[in-house]
Amino acid sequence: MIKIKLTIYIVLLSLSFSFAQQADEIVGKYHLPNELDIQIFKHKDKYYGRIIALNGYEDGQTVDSNNPDKSKHKDKLVGKIIITGLEYDKEENEWINGSMYGPEKGMNFNLKITEIHPKKIEVVGSKYLFWHTLVWDKI
Repeated sequence: MIKIKLTIYIVLLSLSFSFAQQADEIVGKYHLPNELDIQIFKHKDKYYGRIIALNGYEDGQTVDSNNPDKSKHKDKLVGKIIITGLEYDKEENEWINGSMYGPEKGMNFNLKITEIHPKKIEVVGSKYLFWHTLVWDKI
């Protein structure tokens, strides 16, 4: 009886570890099509992303000059959190309910990460009825 309980406990523990491992697959650094480099990290049970490099972004823009909140126009882009609230949906194997700020237009949009590949991830950004799929390269 003790062996059966121990076996069940080990199986449940390994299953929960594999879900956590799958969820954490997005943690890392990525190069975006708009020339920003970001780092995705986990805080509690959600995922966030911050800008880590600009790479000549928007002809040398280094501050958040397009932010609709004028008090943030002088905020530096490097270090700025632009992805918030992503959650892992283990049934769909996707990261959902996220939000991303696009400093090039000063807009927020919904973010979902749909696929993970060894050297890239596929993301879907949406605003109202419009959506766009992008590929981010792992760095």
